[in-house]
Amino acid sequence: MVVTELAPEPPLPMGERVELPGRGTTFVRSVAGPPGAPTVLLLHGWIASAGLNWFTAFGPLSQRYNVIAPDMRGHGRGIRSRRRFRLTDCADDMAALLEQLDTGPVIAVGYSMGGPIAQLLWRRHPELVSGLVLCATSYRFVTGTRERFIFSSMMAAAIGTTRTGELLSRAPAASMRRRRSAATATRPANLRAWAAGEMRRHDAVKIMEAGHAIGSYNARRWIGEIDVPTTVLVTERDRAIAPRGQLKLAAAIPGAVVQPYDDGHVACAKREFGPAVVRAVDSVQARIGVAPTRLAATL
Repeated sequence: MVVTELAPEPPLPMGERVELPGRGTTFVRSVAGPPGAPTVLLLHGWIASAGLNWFTAFGPLSQRYNVIAPDMRGHGRGIRSRRRFRLTDCADDMAALLEQLDTGPVIAVGYSMGGPIAQLLWRRHPELVSGLVLCATSYRFVTGTRERFIFSSMMAAAIGTTRTGELLSRAPAASMRRRRSAATATRPANLRAWAAGEMRRHDAVKIMEAGHAIGSYNARRWIGEIDVPTTVLVTERDRAIAPRGQLKLAAAIPGAVVQPYDDGHVACAKREFGPAVVRAVDSVQARIGVAPTRLAATL
């Protein structure tokens, strides 16, 4: 995710560390909605954090929904683990978080990399997902065996190089803590400075491993089995995830609704994005409990 043309700074909800037994500690931003409101789980994209990806959506969503937005493994203040980054582990982390918070079933909203995590959360823990909103994403990101091989090879090479960024793990822990606290001790003067600070929190090795996992992801065999109300928010000027691939995702899911959005892959950094997410979540909430049809609809 590249941070450009950022919207004016909105108030960010406070975050807290949450221990997930047997998995590690993650960081979660949450906002309480109206009494009895459904819960929305926001899953951010690659090289982002919950705050970076969803800062324009917290306020609009919380007028109707309870909102939970965690940092993924290796991203921001998400779980730190020696285990290789896997999208399935992220999905299981989310299931553990929902059980820890006792939310009941949620509408999972996935942006870019968050899309596969939302899909896998439904597949592995269907009792926890009442609906899906899939934004700027697909069921596979690199098409064709040759292209996947090239992409995977490039990412594997990058991971190998970055493990020299084992400089990170070899550096004395106290030194790392001093460097991190120096970077975050003062409140950022503006949103751009805050965004840069968020990105400095990433684990470089895990970021590269996540890129490899995204390139290898392919849910083609089972994506058509999704049986919860789904809306696909298609970023129509997206150069990272081709709109055609996003539309194929919608066509593969029974009864999926397509919500076009006239912007590119960093749409989440624009003020207008928050209300668009609310419309997508509303369209899912309105269909919960209604039997899906095979045809995809368009809002």
